Amino acid sequence: MGTEPSVRADDGADYRRAARYVAPFFVIGLVNLVILLRWGLDPLWAFAILPPMLFLSGIAWVAFGHGFHERPGRSDSSR
Repeated sequence: MGTEPSVRADDGADYRRAARYVAPFFVIGLVNLVILLRWGLDPLWAFAILPPMLFLSGIAWVAFGHGFHERPGRSDSSR
């Protein structure tokens, strides 16, 4: 019922799982934004953290959605 398959049935992206991974960090960023606004910081400066937070959340969502953490590394590396 609540278990997730370890291997995807299709080779498509798993964006629902990615959203669950990224959501806590996105919420923490929004809470920080609200705290800055309630402290009386100028809204222009408080919203300056919003674009980087959205960008990094989006990048993480795409990365987790495509399974970067499940791909094996190369064993024939010469480094």
